[in-house]
Amino acid sequence: MVAVYKPAGWLVHRTGLDAGETRFVMQALRDQIGQHVYPVHRLDKGTCGVLVMGLHPQAARALAQAFQGHHTHKEYLAFVRGWAPSACEVDHALRPDDAPPDAPVQDARTHFQCLAQLAIDESSDGRFPTTRASLVHAVPLTGRRHQIRRHLKHIAHPIIGDATHGKGPLNRWWAERLGLQRLWLHAWKLSLLHPATGERLHLHSGLTLPGSDPAPATLQPCVRDWQERLLSLPWHNAAWPQSAPFVSM
Repeated sequence: MVAVYKPAGWLVHRTGLDAGETRFVMQALRDQIGQHVYPVHRLDKGTCGVLVMGLHPQAARALAQAFQGHHTHKEYLAFVRGWAPSACEVDHALRPDDAPPDAPVQDARTHFQCLAQLAIDESSDGRFPTTRASLVHAVPLTGRRHQIRRHLKHIAHPIIGDATHGKGPLNRWWAERLGLQRLWLHAWKLSLLHPATGERLHLHSGLTLPGSDPAPATLQPCVRDWQERLLSLPWHNAAWPQSAPFVSM
């Protein structure tokens, strides 16, 4: 298997749904290591962070079964609208995005914890004098497509920069202030069993929160955006989690 850092704006593989895109993780990785790779799970185009692939079909099959059987542990960070609840579990069934309206819904559950809150003394919406936001830790307990994005919209805290499930005017307001238009969703940590040895692997994107271990000397550009543009903001009511023994990407 191989674990990589997926940049924001890259597709995992070619798709007819985005025919104009030219950046694909599978193709770049194949050229980089000189052999075929096999997809195991996916991250949205706008999401950056830890991504795993198999180096041969048997490994890919075992890894895919682990994801489908919920034998992996995934942790995400999301920058969202408003002050999110301190902790909650969203149990809200979802219908696949491309399914007909009468298709059955699928069980979907996500645990959320608010890590810190933010209040900017500037209005992004004429109804309110200030603009509020939260940094949220998300742990998906099931693996539905766009689950975290759709569940955060369901509780009225859409991810900043989410063009599909968020608010366009607010996304543009934050893009102007952060100097960057993007989806602020980050695949932070991934824990899973190695398909051949059974060893528990703990993978980490390299993004560090205030009060934790120092950031690695070399950061991916997307991680630097999070560190320098977002985590440098004047957060308060913070409940930063303690460092865990994850191996940085």
